[in-house]
Amino acid sequence: MHAMSDPIDDEGLSPAVLAARDQIQNPRLLSDRIAMGRALWRDLVVGFAADLAELNLGFSQLAALYAADGMPTLTVADLAERIGRSPSATSRLVSELERRGLLRRHEEVADRRQRTLEVTPKGRQMLAHLDSARAEEFLAIVRPLPPSERALVAMGVAALSSHAITRRGRLIKAR
Repeated sequence: MHAMSDPIDDEGLSPAVLAARDQIQNPRLLSDRIAMGRALWRDLVVGFAADLAELNLGFSQLAALYAADGMPTLTVADLAERIGRSPSATSRLVSELERRGLLRRHEEVADRRQRTLEVTPKGRQMLAHLDSARAEEFLAIVRPLPPSERALVAMGVAALSSHAITRRGRLIKAR
């Protein structure tokens, strides 16, 4: 057992993981460990890019779909702000997603000039496909780890989902 009465058993952990546990409180060392995960990030991004090419979907279009999903009162102006594009560029992007059946504009009852956006079932299916593909790629990377280290990854993911994500699936970030 770890000297700090850590509940994680040392058995089955690699020397690199054991060393990291003692350094985790130092933000600089944690940053270095995250930087070492570049290979993981690279593989996930390359897989993502391949999926987008297969779906003939641009990254900005994907960002718009993710940003609009589950946001029932989102307007084009709101979406433009969320994805960091101009309202006119976002309007063109929305028109293309609408043409492809991935996004729909709804006229607001209270103000007929105002239109809200909704991801269509086809759009949600596309997002679910991409989420599933990334999850499978992540799991393929995690599966070869020793069981005790897979448990640490699972614990980390659980901690992030419990404390770093809102109920609506948005990340909580330090400002």
